[in-house]
Amino acid sequence: MQVPSVVTLLLLAPNAHARLIENGTETIRHDDYIDTFELQNATLNVIRGWTQAIYANASNLNVSADSTILGTVVAQNGSNVAVDNSRITASGAYETGVTLLSSTAQINDSMISSADYHGLLVSKFTNSTDISTATVNGSVLVGATGGAVVTGGSALELVRSQSIGTGADSFGLRLESSAARASGSNISGGRNGIEMSFDRHAPGPNTLILDDSHVTGTTGAALLVDGARGQGAVANIEVRNGSTLTGGNGNLLEVKGGSTANMNIANSQLKGDVVVSSGSQAHLQLTDLASLTGRLENVSSLSLGEQSMWVMTGNSQVGDLRLADSTVKFGDSDAFYQLDLKSLSGQGTFVMGTDFAQGLTDFLNITGDATGHHDLLLTSSGTEPVNPGDVHIVHTGGGDAQFALVGGNVDVGAWSYGLRQDGNDWFLDPNNRTVSPGTRSVLALFNTAPTVWYGEMTSLRSRMGEIRHNGAAAGGWLRAYGNKYEVSGGDAGAYEQSQRGFSLGADTPLGEGQWLLGVMAGHSTSDLDLSRGTSGSVQSYYAGLYATWLDEESGYYFDGVIKANRLNNDSTVGLSDGRQAKGKYSTNALGASVEAGRHIKLDNDFFIEPFAQASVVTVQGKSYSLDNGLKAKGSHTDSVQGKLGVTVGRDFMLDDGSMLQPYLRGGVAHEFAKSNKVSVNNQTFDNNLSGSRVEVGVGVALTLSQNMQLHADFDYGQGKHVDQPWGANFGVRYSW
Repeated sequence: MQVPSVVTLLLLAPNAHARLIENGTETIRHDDYIDTFELQNATLNVIRGWTQAIYANASNLNVSADSTILGTVVAQNGSNVAVDNSRITASGAYETGVTLLSSTAQINDSMISSADYHGLLVSKFTNSTDISTATVNGSVLVGATGGAVVTGGSALELVRSQSIGTGADSFGLRLESSAARASGSNISGGRNGIEMSFDRHAPGPNTLILDDSHVTGTTGAALLVDGARGQGAVANIEVRNGSTLTGGNGNLLEVKGGSTANMNIANSQLKGDVVVSSGSQAHLQLTDLASLTGRLENVSSLSLGEQSMWVMTGNSQVGDLRLADSTVKFGDSDAFYQLDLKSLSGQGTFVMGTDFAQGLTDFLNITGDATGHHDLLLTSSGTEPVNPGDVHIVHTGGGDAQFALVGGNVDVGAWSYGLRQDGNDWFLDPNNRTVSPGTRSVLALFNTAPTVWYGEMTSLRSRMGEIRHNGAAAGGWLRAYGNKYEVSGGDAGAYEQSQRGFSLGADTPLGEGQWLLGVMAGHSTSDLDLSRGTSGSVQSYYAGLYATWLDEESGYYFDGVIKANRLNNDSTVGLSDGRQAKGKYSTNALGASVEAGRHIKLDNDFFIEPFAQASVVTVQGKSYSLDNGLKAKGSHTDSVQGKLGVTVGRDFMLDDGSMLQPYLRGGVAHEFAKSNKVSVNNQTFDNNLSGSRVEVGVGVALTLSQNMQLHADFDYGQGKHVDQPWGANFGVRYSW
């Protein structure tokens, strides 16, 4: 941009009312005559006054106290301008609000505007080495062509201010081989926000610092770096502390005309594209938790500091990418992009989207050498891949770079796949797979129903205590219980199940009192922990009937129970990409149990009680899906279990007439059902928990009176597929 000569500027003064102040000081107040002033080595104070244009040469101009200048202000040759809480309004053709030529200005809480040209021009004479500086604090700069222009190595500082271009082709700020710093400020232009170019009369780089500031190009780019007259511009740009760049055309930075832009982004989250024309360069650096969301086109280099992130929104090209514990994310999961690099170094994570059902994926293409260790976080999916061996993830031109999947695998449908390297290419490995967490959660929930059913049931003694001490009387009972199971085997793998619940019931004698007929109901909650952030729960509501026969003379007894359950199941699956998938369904279960044994009295009030128990449970088959697309269908789940055991104890009659009965129990249980098939994404898995386990327990029954009894049990079990680290049962029975 060519700066007008001082002669031209002075000739703009209207001679009819111009007043010359030379080698002196004058003060203008609100009741003085409105005039145009020319200052020569003088001082003019405008205090709550009105004037027309002011031209200052080697002079001081002080405008304050809500003053108004209706015209341009031109300061040159070491002049000093101070504007405080006032207005300067230029309306003539090509009139700038304030022009500084080798001069300084301090503008506070004021409005500087031009209806036809720039709000503020900070410059110098063509052949001079004396630059201009301006500090604008809490003020507004407005111009039809631009808010402010800085040329010739001069400098502008904006503090809590606005610089606005109002015309369709305007800019908010323009630098030509100059410097500007904006703190807590807003800069906007009708086309571009900030333009940076080359001043052929004072060649040098542009320096721009944006600190907690916001730049907007209404129809163009937020920042434009462009050369002039065949000479490329250089711009060193700092974007700090929550600053934003918004381009109406989607570009936060454009570099053209053989120019070079070096931009450091610190502690800011930017959105927009960086577009570099052929023959130009852009070098970007992100530090201090900065992020950039946008497409990079022909960027020469990108350096991402610790915990910084680049989120791609389109295919991008970067020459040299350097990572330092930072992240590159390939946009949203429903779009797939390619990143072309000339080289890669450092250590970082690439978050890549995949659609395995269609064989689509993001792709990292490095034409040159790649070094360092890099993690690949691929988007998980509940759908099955077309062919996982054909999903190409990374290509390099050489180097010793290492790529690995985060967590060692990626969850795809029913399986989790590993990564395979083939020369300079990396693929998903179809031969290195394990059951996915989603599948494990599905299998575990289908497996859990029988365990839930048995935990609610237990034996006659655990359910109702030692009912012989109460005689054949009608009564009611309440039981609270908790169990911990560790399950392994089958395709579900290992998981933990924690159960807590309560049962209550009431019964009445029949006939001569040897039979008790009763009803029961209850509720339990079972929590599943499958590790890796995968869990499930089962809410069980149940009701049943039972019939118990006791023969006091022989000691034989029989107990039969039939119980129906409503099971509400839900699962939360921790996926390989850090997301969660959820699903829920409800099903029904029906089971029956019969127990028979004999209570044999021994000397000294000891007793032994051998028993046998058989149970059968069937759980309704169900189809359900997780919200990531995984689909499961289970046939009915069956369990057939037998148990042989013995209880040994002793009765103690206490002084208060109550009876205490401690006992030990041991037994062996066996699961006979060998196969419960579950289909996950049309692939069949087997829930086989058949096998034996040893059970031991200790308990006590306390008969307080003919009507009241308390009892407690503690159990432990260990088996082929199911261990029970602990079980606890507390109950009370009242007879009437």
